[in-house]
Amino acid sequence: MVFTWRIRLSNAMSIPQYAELHCLSNFSFLRGASHPEELVKRAIELGYHSLAITDECSLAGVVRAHGEAKQSSLKLIVGAEFELSDGLRFVLLATDRHSYGRLSKLITVARTNSEKGSYKLSRQDVEHHFPEGCLALWLVGNATHHDEGQWLKDLFKHDLWLAVEQHYLQHDSVLFQRCCQLSQQLAIAMVATGNVHMHCRSRRILQDTVTAIRLNTPLSELGFTLFANGERHLRSCAALAAIYPQKLLKESIAIAERCHFSLDELRYEYPKEIVPKGYSPKTWLRQLTEEGAQKYWPEGVPEKVEKTIEHELALIADLQYEPYFLTVYDLVRYARSQGILCQGRGSAANSTVCFCLGVTAVDPSRMDLLIERFISRERNEPPDIDVDFEHERREEVIQYIYRRYGRDRAALACSVITYRRKSAIRDVAKALGMRLDQIEKITELLHWRDKPSQLAQRMSEAGFDSDNLKIRQLLFLVKEIMGFPRHLSQHVGGFVIARDDLASLVPIENCAMPDRSVIQWDKNDLEALGLIKVDVLALGMLTAIRKCFGLIKQYSGREWALDSVPAEDSATYAMIQQADTVGVFQIESRAQMSMLPRLKPKNYYDLVVEIAIVRPGPIQGDMVHPYLQRRNNPDLVDYPSDELKVVLERTLGVPIFQEQVMQIAMVAAGFTAGEADQLRRAMAAWQRKGNIGEFE
Repeated sequence: MVFTWRIRLSNAMSIPQYAELHCLSNFSFLRGASHPEELVKRAIELGYHSLAITDECSLAGVVRAHGEAKQSSLKLIVGAEFELSDGLRFVLLATDRHSYGRLSKLITVARTNSEKGSYKLSRQDVEHHFPEGCLALWLVGNATHHDEGQWLKDLFKHDLWLAVEQHYLQHDSVLFQRCCQLSQQLAIAMVATGNVHMHCRSRRILQDTVTAIRLNTPLSELGFTLFANGERHLRSCAALAAIYPQKLLKESIAIAERCHFSLDELRYEYPKEIVPKGYSPKTWLRQLTEEGAQKYWPEGVPEKVEKTIEHELALIADLQYEPYFLTVYDLVRYARSQGILCQGRGSAANSTVCFCLGVTAVDPSRMDLLIERFISRERNEPPDIDVDFEHERREEVIQYIYRRYGRDRAALACSVITYRRKSAIRDVAKALGMRLDQIEKITELLHWRDKPSQLAQRMSEAGFDSDNLKIRQLLFLVKEIMGFPRHLSQHVGGFVIARDDLASLVPIENCAMPDRSVIQWDKNDLEALGLIKVDVLALGMLTAIRKCFGLIKQYSGREWALDSVPAEDSATYAMIQQADTVGVFQIESRAQMSMLPRLKPKNYYDLVVEIAIVRPGPIQGDMVHPYLQRRNNPDLVDYPSDELKVVLERTLGVPIFQEQVMQIAMVAAGFTAGEADQLRRAMAAWQRKGNIGEFE
């Protein structure tokens, strides 16, 4: 027994390390069958030295893989797979920041050469936009020609390898001999790769399903188009050692050791145009803020406002966010110069600086909000200022951005469209060969409130046998594919504006809409890397308000703007209390109109509470009735402690706002501001991420 153990130990010690250099995630849309995070976790479990995420002509999934890999010792390599117009296939791996920029630029060229969702790349494109510094892996197939390798060899010199893939297929030995022959003829070293499409073998049925969806063909008709087995998953080092020569496995480590680039090296730089000559971002922001303060308080700025301005400017300077505020100011300045109504929304209304810059029209002296909800040292991230423009004229602002900064420096963030229940059911059911009338019958019974576990019940109600094999397959596959990315769309208005070439930071591709371009990362990816976006949004109500201002001026001669509309008009609140609010932004829904006569708002802060309380969070958290009871009967108001009274007094002891969540965590549980903000975010996204338990 001891002898057997020693043999096993000896064999285990002889197994070399391995780096997977050819791996596709589900961001190779409808090709890969695993999330980037799943691939990274599995590679860590298997003890891999490195893992390269090489989605097809895309870097859309690498940020998520990067976030997962940072928590371990696994080295993440950034790369991409390409297929040229003539069929030549290869993988490129970034070795440093420069080569990453060249790789990103090549992806941009390929994507912008074609319509949305596809790419087109020729040998001439690769030569003209040569990805200097990248390492190349030649993907050899049965139809590979000698001239393909020679062209790659001439181009990449000693930075080229021949990728050998072994998947227990009948022609593996023939392909291996072909690789050996090409390697000797062209003097190209060979390396073991897996052409990975999933993190574990059990995803094989899902991988087949996404293939059927991509090809718009039922699974039963695909035949040899599908992979012959489930070997295109991350395999153990022992399993790889059994099928690859050790030299090829060791070569993967040698290649990985040459790749030193990390996404942490990316740095966002603001455009230079936002600061005039003779000023620094700090001095220019201060001057604009002081000019705005003098405009709004011509008889003297109140002491409280002055202190707030100094506090905010010091905080902004400490975090070096002046260029961000100036970038937003530049867009607002242009809009106002063209008579386009605009207004900052969200937590930006907490900022006195934003008010002085004209970004918001909410007088901060009338409010008492937590500025750290908008910007804080602990979060170490830029503030998020959403600016609404008249919906009929927002395109003018967008085209101004392109004119001012150029299409090579500005693009929209993407929005990752993922599978939800109805889209998952439709696509999976088609892949399983179900009839269209059956699919429609299932989807028509679904309600948006239904939980995923209720799908089987809805199927039974539709008359389907839950024990039927195809129905069981449908239920299983729908659960598996939920949340998978389907394609990239454009964000509603989040622009990324770079100082230099944006394509060296992140790949750009075409939108379906003309005169628009989009980067391959969404707002969460940008936030994870500390990259900045500016939200240019559209709001129809602003168009209506501008037209109202025009009518008022035409008939009465009075000229109003958003910041000069008389405050706390009693006749207006009387109408609001009667729910006479059809067409009034934010309080025109049925739910709001039913609440207005009960809450009877008398001032601006009451309206803030009114809008906040008719939300899923306060409703599900049973905050509505306690607040109304306390409002009608002050004797019911109480507080858990004197410390929390300071936090909850304005909302009668009932926590309603996200700022209060943060303050309660800090006062009652000793959280830092950063921890409190993490808790707030987890609560806001608990249904999607489910990580709120970490704070218990």
